Amino acid sequence: MLVLASASPRRQKLLRNAGIAFEVQPANIPEEPLHGEAPEQFARRLARGKALAVSRVRPADDVLGSDTIVVVGDETLGKPVHASDAIRMLQKLSGRTHRVITAVCLTRANRYEDTRSETTEVVMGNISAEEIQAYVASGEPMDKAGAYAIQGMASRWISRIDGCYFNVVGLPVSLVWRMLREHEVGS
Repeated sequence: MLVLASASPRRQKLLRNAGIAFEVQPANIPEEPLHGEAPEQFARRLARGKALAVSRVRPADDVLGSDTIVVVGDETLGKPVHASDAIRMLQKLSGRTHRVITAVCLTRANRYEDTRSETTEVVMGNISAEEIQAYVASGEPMDKAGAYAIQGMASRWISRIDGCYFNVVGLPVSLVWRMLREHEVGS
């Protein structure tokens, strides 16, 4: 059985839409970067940590952990902690290109551990202060890395992406599918 180590409704929907059977068991681990940690290493460490935490209690199952971060300039953006944090993030992203990195870790206790990541470049148009205020007031940005949902209202500001769209939503489905096939999960 595949176990998703995430409570994210977006990741669950993406797996369901791809026809991948799974159960959910969220992992609660600290999500703070280590001093000097590179963005991709940070995302990979969190995805691995989530997968291993659930694998410890479900050793007979294949476990998928995942984490998504947004990188603009030299700053890593996770989920906003409050409305003013979301406003700050959106102001920083406005009119700029940024990277979305999603790391995934597929593991089964004492059998294998495979951690990979996908990066997508996202071009965001200029967002007015009024638009940012209204968007944050909608509540949509509050549980999303970088304080936006490409599949939601923020889609109106995204002019171009280079890479996997589903990666920006929160799970690089094609990469996950390849990993499942390679490790003969669900077959």
